[in-house]
Amino acid sequence: MEKNRRELPNEQDGLFIGRNAVTELLKSGRQVDRVLIRRGERDGSLSPLCALALAKGVPLLETDVRKLDALSGGGAHQGVLAYAAETAYLSVQELLEKTEEAGQEPFYVLLDGVSDPHNLGAILRSAECAGANGVILPKRRAVGVNGTVAKASAGAVFHVPIARTANLASALETLKAHGVWIWAVEMGGTPYEEQDFRGKIALLLGSEGEGVSRLLREQSDFLTGIPMYGKINSLNVSNAAAVVLFEAARQRNRAAKG
Repeated sequence: MEKNRRELPNEQDGLFIGRNAVTELLKSGRQVDRVLIRRGERDGSLSPLCALALAKGVPLLETDVRKLDALSGGGAHQGVLAYAAETAYLSVQELLEKTEEAGQEPFYVLLDGVSDPHNLGAILRSAECAGANGVILPKRRAVGVNGTVAKASAGAVFHVPIARTANLASALETLKAHGVWIWAVEMGGTPYEEQDFRGKIALLLGSEGEGVSRLLREQSDFLTGIPMYGKINSLNVSNAAAVVLFEAARQRNRAAKG
């Protein structure tokens, strides 16, 4: 049994699961090695996805549903999997340059040690929907982009620029040197609705268990929080990200409209 588990592809190796994740992957322009579909579905409900794969020149392979079950590790594959090249992460400097070339002001999310792929996927989805133009992840002690993340993000992973850094503290210094103000989202901070999120900003959120590290809190320009009115004193990190992101988006869009 242990041998079989080791033979299954790791999600970090570019395995993307499910119709939405694979469709968005194909639309993204990333290199896709091959798409596997359930045998007999080429002319069925998967035909639009198959046509897209063929139009992109991606090899399309029909396979037995039992193999799809095994490859997905029990995930809801909906009859389709895909293998893609590694995510093309940017450096923090490249992200800043990309934002400037687009004529935009930085509106970034930094994540300090988020380890659950579903949380990362949900944060990427909220970031894309709120109009953020970049997400910055650490290389160590945190989840990277994989098939689970792509599925949880509803395809947002292919539309939001993602940078990865070996040192978040250095990344904060780089951002601040470019005029970006850093808000650490932490319990006890000034309520988020009282903040001014216009201009060049980055929202810093911490890990599921520990929150933002002390060093990064001290480097941040502001500490903001979400008031709690129930008996539980904190939100899941992906929920907290959504709340603050959309307040920032509301302020920024109102300012843009004059």
